[in-house]
Amino acid sequence: MGVRDNTSCMEEAALSTASFSDATISLLEHCSLCPRACGANRVSGARGVCGAADELRIARAALHFWEEPPISGNAGSGAVFFSNCPLHCVYCQNEPIANGSCGVDVSVRRLACIFLELQDQGALNVNLVTPTHYAPQIIEAAKLAREAGLTIPFVYNTSGYETPETIALLKGLVDTYLVDFRYIDAQTARSYSKAPTYPEFAMASLDAMVKQGAHVIVRVLLLPTHLEETKRIVRYVHETYAVQETLGQLKLSLMSQYTPMGTFPLHPELEQRVDPEAFEELLDYADDIGCDDYFWQEGGAAEESFIPDFVSHEGVVGPELASCAE
Repeated sequence: MGVRDNTSCMEEAALSTASFSDATISLLEHCSLCPRACGANRVSGARGVCGAADELRIARAALHFWEEPPISGNAGSGAVFFSNCPLHCVYCQNEPIANGSCGVDVSVRRLACIFLELQDQGALNVNLVTPTHYAPQIIEAAKLAREAGLTIPFVYNTSGYETPETIALLKGLVDTYLVDFRYIDAQTARSYSKAPTYPEFAMASLDAMVKQGAHVIVRVLLLPTHLEETKRIVRYVHETYAVQETLGQLKLSLMSQYTPMGTFPLHPELEQRVDPEAFEELLDYADDIGCDDYFWQEGGAAEESFIPDFVSHEGVVGPELASCAE
């Protein structure tokens, strides 16, 4: 489904006129929605570190079949890919989306229509991909859509670079958090994302997600030469939430899909794919520490797709990559 800035949807008559609430304006006037807390006055047109002003920008909205099995199922997840990004990893696999060059601007009202259109197409859920910097507008669009008949759940698909305060705004809206945990070493986070505080915010925001009572899937991407750090992430997540007896609502997803998207003069280690033997060692490690129920990506998928197969006890889903809106 392409994205156009119009208000033509079957349920349009049921949607009230959408304008920013005072709460949304306040959040955007001195933005601290992500841990960078750059303070940009986005309402006046200033752009934050993420690249976003106050308008919503979307790169793609369509049924998406290649998430973890509970998210995509057989019917597909209603993925909405938001343009711009607070994190800006040097190895980003969706750079045209993350830098905002891919996408179109839409109104809050149009976003509500898009949610409803995805439901009409049979989507299992609305999958909000990289949504942090648009959280206030998304909340308003979700309220409009709910009033107009949206019944499917929301998935919040995030890099993990979140604040507990922004996660708190989402209580009652988000049913499942699909969250990355990319770094546990501040130096790695500094080198690859200029975000040395990533580990502390990832831990704090993950805890906030779990305490909301939502379902949580924690994605852990193995980066080349970073096996030991990735093991530490797996151990942290497993042991922290096993102790809290919350593993019934939290599940790990171990990923091997890293694909180099160019040359990295400062980080030549990123110019290679993940060693299959290293990924096998990661899976063995997860088993050894007691992770007996998790998702994992099948080997060889990095050559096929940026978002390759996931495997669980319930079955397999196939590869595909979300493209820019036409």
